[in-house]
Amino acid sequence: MNLLKHLLLFFFFWVTSVASLRAQSQSFTHPGILHSQEDLDRMKKAVAQKQEPIYSGFEVFRQNPVSQYTYQMQGPMEMVGRNPTVGQGAYDTDANAAHHNALMWYITGEKSYAEKAIAIVNAWSSTLKSITGRDAVLMAGLGPFKMVNAAEILRYTNSGWSDADIRQTEKHFKEVIYPVIKDFAPFANGNWDAAAIKTVMAIGVFCNDREIFERALRYYVNGHGNGRLTNYIINEEGQIQESGRDQPHTQLGVAMLAECSEIAWHQGLDLYSYTDNRLLKGFEYMAKFNLGNEVPYAPALDRTGKYIHPEISQKERGNLRAVYEHVYNHYVNRMGMDAPYTQQAAEKLRPEGPGRPGADHPGYGTLFFTRPAEDAVKKASAVVPAAPGAIVAKGSPQHISLTWVAPIGANSYTVKRATRSGGPFTVIAKNVAAPAYTDKTVKAGTVYYYTVTASNAKGESPNAYETGISAGLPSPWKHQSIGEGVVAGWTEYNGSKFTVEGAGGKAIGGTSDELQFAYVPLKGDGVLTAQYVPQVSSQYTQLGLMLRDDLNPQAAQVSLLLVPVHKTQKEEPGWQVQLITRDKAGAEATVHAASLNLPEPTVTHFRLTGPYWLKLERKGRTITGYSSADGENWTAVGTVHTPLKKNLMAGLAAVSGLPTVTTTVQFDHVVAPGWKSVSTTR
Repeated sequence: MNLLKHLLLFFFFWVTSVASLRAQSQSFTHPGILHSQEDLDRMKKAVAQKQEPIYSGFEVFRQNPVSQYTYQMQGPMEMVGRNPTVGQGAYDTDANAAHHNALMWYITGEKSYAEKAIAIVNAWSSTLKSITGRDAVLMAGLGPFKMVNAAEILRYTNSGWSDADIRQTEKHFKEVIYPVIKDFAPFANGNWDAAAIKTVMAIGVFCNDREIFERALRYYVNGHGNGRLTNYIINEEGQIQESGRDQPHTQLGVAMLAECSEIAWHQGLDLYSYTDNRLLKGFEYMAKFNLGNEVPYAPALDRTGKYIHPEISQKERGNLRAVYEHVYNHYVNRMGMDAPYTQQAAEKLRPEGPGRPGADHPGYGTLFFTRPAEDAVKKASAVVPAAPGAIVAKGSPQHISLTWVAPIGANSYTVKRATRSGGPFTVIAKNVAAPAYTDKTVKAGTVYYYTVTASNAKGESPNAYETGISAGLPSPWKHQSIGEGVVAGWTEYNGSKFTVEGAGGKAIGGTSDELQFAYVPLKGDGVLTAQYVPQVSSQYTQLGLMLRDDLNPQAAQVSLLLVPVHKTQKEEPGWQVQLITRDKAGAEATVHAASLNLPEPTVTHFRLTGPYWLKLERKGRTITGYSSADGENWTAVGTVHTPLKKNLMAGLAAVSGLPTVTTTVQFDHVVAPGWKSVSTTR
């Protein structure tokens, strides 16, 4: 009885400590999206004292029709959409008005502005039910960013907004806006990703949801689409993924990454400096070119495999958007760095006006961001640092490498490790100087969970949001890039999800396969199951399950794959589940059976937007493929009788369909012969 009592007490204290550990990293600074309390107070004081250039910026801002408390709402509507357009202009204009009136309320103290902003936010949050259209991600990533910023200001400035309306707005942002953008837009040019990242971050802050905030932060630094910082600003010279497309989209995308950095800054994280100030290099490159100077340019294929431009675009060159004051003021006035071309662009536009078109940009940077020169790091060092952000872990059998976003004012780090999610954690390194660490004390195939704290003279931060990674694949898993001349991929496991970097190759099929293959041995009968986790970047990707005799590219195999079937438009494939077989080595693979094109929500506007389940079952010489939208109700795709060997390799397969670019594919709920994963997704 005493033993049971002690066990129950231990379990209680363990659960309590895990909850406490996670709660420590849940706190946010408010207001803390695009505008901090310091920003709001600075604007209010400068306008009252008519300080220049802020006052001139305010005068431009004040004269906008959407900055008036007499503004007439254009909505709300139950549904809005983009391509085809449904209420896009109404929503974006109302979102601008909500943001402007919330700011006017704080700057002037006139309650009528707060009442107008509250009315707009309440109307839309209680009415809007869906965001539709081929460009829904952009629709949900642009205008709603303004709406979330308005809500953040109203909530934390004693505006008179009721608790019930705040709860309704939280629910609206998490249940209507967030689902559209939570998987970002890896299939598109990088400005799509950037729009989704900033609004996911904003929703995370407003809703006090660290998991949502971290999801966006991690995508910014380690996502698989064009909007990841180093996929968008593609080199040290600062060339941008859309530089060869046109200058408006280039300015749009990189400016939204700057907005992400400002949100992170208000939460105590220095995203601006990530990867040796890559963001500044992008701004300098962009400003230099648009001010009439020449810049180096190298054609580069993007992550989707759809876009490559032979030369930098002259389209709308010199048409500067209202995005430069923000970045100039951070790097020059906050950090004391040089940004000569960004400064010239800011001075040319000063005072900055609206962020046209629609809700693309906040604009008005002269009002929003003008600040006196200061030593921001020294100032931040006067308080305990925030928890580090976005721990990225890369595992091998020999070591696990970690990087993270540095908190402002941190001067050292402590790295902690556990063998189960939530801990208990053990300190494995102290006084780490840089935001990176390599753990060489790992056991191959073991899954570890890491957290990090930051320290300065004032104390130690809470724990960072944990991340999990296996030191190489867990036994009995192995992985291999298959095919002659393919761009090698890789595979990793984080404790619940496999990430397969699909080899850069043509296809699975024909007389020889090209793919990345993560596999376990299968001796005799067995079942292989996995759920695809959206989304993929390449519309040419093949992904799914495979049984094969060996690792020879020409080996006999049976595959159950999600396959894009292209007709005329490369961006509009019909996605099918195909059961593909090659009965003997070197023979031509054939599609033995195929589903009809998959419906919504698995496929929306020709993109794999929803999760989908696949299962391969072997009984003797009979192999059957099944598919499912929910993992419970299965449909048989087809059955084959094949002379495959008794001892096979069974696993996860992916290929980009592009000779020079890999693609990222994720699977969870994986069940394989001799192994079963944790059944949760992180």
